[in-house]
Amino acid sequence: MTEVDPATHASPAEEAVAGRPGAPGRSWGWGRVGEARHLGLVAALVLLAIVGLVTRPDNFATSSNLVSILALASTIGVITVGMTFVIIGGGIDLSVGAVMALASVWATTLATQSYGPVVMVVCAVLVGTGAGLVSGFLIAYGRMVPFIATLAMLVAARGLAQRMSGQRTQLVQAGNTAIVELSTTRVLGLPLLVYVFAAVVAAGWVLLNRTTFGRRTFAVGGNPEAARLAGIDVRRHTMVLYALSGLCCGIAAVLIMARTTTGSSTHGDLYELDAIAAVIIGGTLLTGGRGSIIGSILGLLIFTVITNLFILNGLNTSDQLVAKGLIIVVAVLLQRRSLRTGT
Repeated sequence: MTEVDPATHASPAEEAVAGRPGAPGRSWGWGRVGEARHLGLVAALVLLAIVGLVTRPDNFATSSNLVSILALASTIGVITVGMTFVIIGGGIDLSVGAVMALASVWATTLATQSYGPVVMVVCAVLVGTGAGLVSGFLIAYGRMVPFIATLAMLVAARGLAQRMSGQRTQLVQAGNTAIVELSTTRVLGLPLLVYVFAAVVAAGWVLLNRTTFGRRTFAVGGNPEAARLAGIDVRRHTMVLYALSGLCCGIAAVLIMARTTTGSSTHGDLYELDAIAAVIIGGTLLTGGRGSIIGSILGLLIFTVITNLFILNGLNTSDQLVAKGLIIVVAVLLQRRSLRTGT
């Protein structure tokens, strides 16, 4: 009978693949390097805040602007949590924005809305999870490259959303205001959707750092063959990772419906790039096997604050994209340098 560690519910073989808590590759630190990276991200956020206070002292530090930053970060942030799991597991998901759009459209059709807000939420979550399962199945059992499989899902989901909506924006009906209240109702000055985002982040952190599922995710991303030899069903685990990403897209669809009171095939445009960029800036390796939820969220906040600063200062949207592209390039170069120096 295989011995199991009672603290982690993992076998010795899985421990050998994934490493003990605190060892390199683990999310809750990967030791001092991870802590230093997180401190660096916090320092970058502080620097951006100083820039905001200097350039727009009357607008940046207002409560309404800070709430706007958090509200914007909430929708993309939920997607970023799912993306973190996928990339740590050695994959990538280009379809998240389109899947979120499809879930929002499906949930706001008149047929779905006639059943009430609970069914709308369930529909959005099921559509997102289902799309993720399809992508995961194609990758894990169809042996498709993640880039190609999720690119195909991106195109298909966006097209299906356009077909279902007739390329028209669908409004949340007056009888389903419970969804809209996620954005309008405030507790301690923050809209409810921010608390939903916080709950998703907390659940993701626990799942990644305190469960066997998280340990196996690091193992699969770090060395799939060693994980297979350790007894992990790599294909099934990969499929579940993409289903988890789809689940996060479904939750994000509910949040964007609350923010905009609509379902639209145009929702989530370029969200996949923002999510991937946030994960990379947060320190997660594109090759898999190392990363953290906290780092990804800090990376997301950096991107969101940069976007906010560009808007407040009246800078062009195209300039925002150029700046984000440069930040991604710098982050990847820093990752490669870190790997070469063995840190």
